Amino acid sequence: MKQKQSVIFITGGSRGIGKAIVEKFHSHHWLTAACATTEKSAKASGADLSLVCDVSHPNEVKLAIEQIMKKFNRLDALVNNAGIAGGNSLNPDDNDEFWHRIIEVNLHGTYYASKYALPHLPDHTGRIVNISSVLGLKGVPDQIAYCAAKHGVLGFTKALSHHVASRGITVNAVCPGWVRTDMMLGRMRELHATEEALASHVPLGKIIAPKEIADVVYYLIASETSGSITGQSIVVDGGVLA
Repeated sequence: MKQKQSVIFITGGSRGIGKAIVEKFHSHHWLTAACATTEKSAKASGADLSLVCDVSHPNEVKLAIEQIMKKFNRLDALVNNAGIAGGNSLNPDDNDEFWHRIIEVNLHGTYYASKYALPHLPDHTGRIVNISSVLGLKGVPDQIAYCAAKHGVLGFTKALSHHVASRGITVNAVCPGWVRTDMMLGRMRELHATEEALASHVPLGKIIAPKEIADVVYYLIASETSGSITGQSIVVDGGVLA
């Protein structure tokens, strides 16, 4: 039975957007694999297969894919969701290690997971969705590393979509705005802001629920009408960039 069900791998699936994606695909009877950097976090995803994996380490990503194939004998879709954020600039006393860590997780991790998943994705129906950000489309002064990484994810998405087009595999990105996650709460603390204050800058006047991002991801991967959408960046931000 398991070999007949579609299988999806969600990186960073333990909370926020990643967990919402796990739940969305579960509700539609997909088999889910999800990873996080600790066993406790991985299990919190509620996935059928919980994996401990730091996506910035290629050997760990390769092993995670091998475990998925061993358990399910197939892989139909990949969501590159794992990411970290935090304020940084170009001040002389800034910690360069933080810059490298943000690039490694957000951009290198997307590359590694795609690299090791692609040989297993089926021609014509294989799908990759990369979670970028509205900061992949604009700049923010104190988020230089995060903006650089998320812009890179969009460039990677476009290039990879061409690279695998002959196989009929689609590659798209989703660019969330303010989503009610732990990452948003961390940003609120940095800005000394409230949720109401953030929502006041959104034309629709509300913070996005993780489920809304999961719905878009599901459409790009599982809908019969999304098969010709590839290389695109879908913005879900309540109108901020409009």
